[in-house]
Amino acid sequence: MPKDRTVYICTQCGFESPKWYGKCTSCGEWNTMQEEVVSARPAASKPQKTRSIQKLQPVSDIQPKGERRLKTGLGELDRVLGGGIVPGSLVLIGGDPGIGKSTLLLQICRYIDDNNKILYVSGEESLRQIKLRADRLGIANGNLYIVCETDVDTIIQYISHETPDLLIIDSIQTMTLEAIASAAGSVTQVRESTSAIMKAAKAEEIPAFIVSHVNKDGAIAGPKVMEHIVDCVLYFEGDRNTSYRILRCIKNRYGSTNEIGVFEMSDHGLLEVENPSMMLLSGRPRNVSGTCVACKMEGTRPLLAEVQGLVTPTGFGNPRRMATGFDYNRLSLLLAVLEKRSGYFFSNMDAYVNVVGGLRLDEPACDLPVALSLISSLKDQSVGDDVVAFGEIGLAGEIRSVSNIEARISEAVRLGFKRILLPYQNLKRLSGHQGVELIGAKTVREAFESVV
Repeated sequence: MPKDRTVYICTQCGFESPKWYGKCTSCGEWNTMQEEVVSARPAASKPQKTRSIQKLQPVSDIQPKGERRLKTGLGELDRVLGGGIVPGSLVLIGGDPGIGKSTLLLQICRYIDDNNKILYVSGEESLRQIKLRADRLGIANGNLYIVCETDVDTIIQYISHETPDLLIIDSIQTMTLEAIASAAGSVTQVRESTSAIMKAAKAEEIPAFIVSHVNKDGAIAGPKVMEHIVDCVLYFEGDRNTSYRILRCIKNRYGSTNEIGVFEMSDHGLLEVENPSMMLLSGRPRNVSGTCVACKMEGTRPLLAEVQGLVTPTGFGNPRRMATGFDYNRLSLLLAVLEKRSGYFFSNMDAYVNVVGGLRLDEPACDLPVALSLISSLKDQSVGDDVVAFGEIGLAGEIRSVSNIEARISEAVRLGFKRILLPYQNLKRLSGHQGVELIGAKTVREAFESVV
């Protein structure tokens, strides 16, 4: 009789090895090889059967079906998904513990039409616990069916017997397949359970949401192959000390991956934040040096955020640089450009940058407001409270043009800003806007002197 064997599987890429390595030979990650016991079961003899082969069709002869998306009732979630839930799609949601993943999915059941049957499978909570949260969220959907089960084969039977219109799995780390000897949450169990649920859901054209835990680095726990087989991957982000949450899409086969959704956690669930720019700018100090308002694009949505810079004389041999919400290497590059090309000296100064509200500025158009906040703190001169700035800074100290100018200007005008600092090349292509002053700048020094 065959014996069970021990293998080592990388938690990042799923590479299998008969012995342990400190560094995975496939993806190069350290300390990711996890020991698992693989059950060696003899394969049952099956009669051979002939498989039917589909007839090949040219792509020009394939007639697309009309796309019918299921609305979740949450506009922010529909925006991230690309307009709603696509039938047969598999959506993976990850996030830190307690961030609101289960609350968001249970809240969907409140807004979806009562004509749609929902199957909510929980492997972490009891029926009474889910009922308590449903009462707190005000959910009284008669077509919501809850089952506490961790066996994937049993869940597939529920899917084939009930044929729900929406499936929710919370969470995939608790699901197990009886044919696999590994423990729940292992690489093999997570990979095979996701694959089995995907096949069962797509066979019936049932959209499914799968909740996944994250590791200590913030990435979705489990092998990367789990992210490859699903149709959409969402990350639920946010600081546990604040009430705001950001839903970010990093993969979407049916829409854009640049959209974000903003929510606010309350006692009655997650509330949509339809005006995130006003939320990010609330409490902004007036007539204070070291602050500037930036405008970044998140998909089709422009967002205004406050950038704070602090420059102080260093007390050490090497000046300290620190950035929160902004790339550290980009900060070092901007400081070098400001000192070499613009004549602002930071070599004996500590420099700190902070983006208020937990937003991350990863767009080149945010270079100019970051530079202005640092120069403002260095000179102790405040940038005007009615100024919004955006532009990319090159290594020669020039301000280069950016995209989506009209959308950025419209958002700034809507929130009451009177002066907009933008690259000179973009200004030449604009016809002008009433009630707002457009300031074009070619260099960083010219930009700072025009707004102080």
